[in-house]
Amino acid sequence: MANTTQSQKRARQAAARYDINKARRSRIRTFLRKVEEAIATGDQAVAAAALRAAQPELARGVTKGVLHKNTVSRKISRLASRVNGLAAPSV
Repeated sequence: MANTTQSQKRARQAAARYDINKARRSRIRTFLRKVEEAIATGDQAVAAAALRAAQPELARGVTKGVLHKNTVSRKISRLASRVNGLAAPSV
């Protein structure tokens, strides 16, 4: 347990940040799941709309320090290529 006043405050702040970041991560995962489900249906219009809705949430995760910017960039890129791949006929 924290001994000094400062370390007690830092422990409280860390617990609060943990809860906030946990909620943010959960929200981001929900948006990603919606994109995955839309891709699974095979409807490109729905998948594209879900991706457009997810992109600001992912970007917000970067600015809030929940995710690394390269991680988000990679996820968006891979999802976008999968959504765009729905338009092309599979060979």
